[in-house]
Amino acid sequence: MAFVQRRASPELPNRLPGRTADQARTRAAAVQGAKLVNRAENPLGWLHARGKITGRQFEAGEKLRGDFLKAGDGPRISMSWDAAPPERGKRAAPDGLLPGERVSAAKRRSDGALNAAGPGLSDMLRRTVCHGEGMETAEKALGWPARSGRVVLGLALDRVADFYRL
Repeated sequence: MAFVQRRASPELPNRLPGRTADQARTRAAAVQGAKLVNRAENPLGWLHARGKITGRQFEAGEKLRGDFLKAGDGPRISMSWDAAPPERGKRAAPDGLLPGERVSAAKRRSDGALNAAGPGLSDMLRRTVCHGEGMETAEKALGWPARSGRVVLGLALDRVADFYRL
């Protein structure tokens, strides 16, 4: 019995019965060597993958989440593996921000973005974008009616995008 090695083809999943369009795109991306990302990991990615928020809003939310995590405001679940302090002298790396300065800058940016959103909108941002709570959970915790959080989150993300000049 002879085995035939097949070369992977991006078009192959589209011809197979029972494959959805999402599975076909995922397979095509894997064949091309793209990094696969589970967009359902956080509420912001879930909303963006389903077209509920714009690309600009998604980018603003990701910037805010990145700054929030860099600032160390999020919960620590493991040991800190931060880089060693930079060397001084002629063999040192070019001047840049020290780790403490990076944390301070990220804290200022995340606080500025949340303040730019405003007092009512920043609560939803903090819960969904920064802490990764689901939309329904955040709405219940804030005492809001069902499905109102997405509208509030969209307005807040627009203000954050303006803050980050996106």
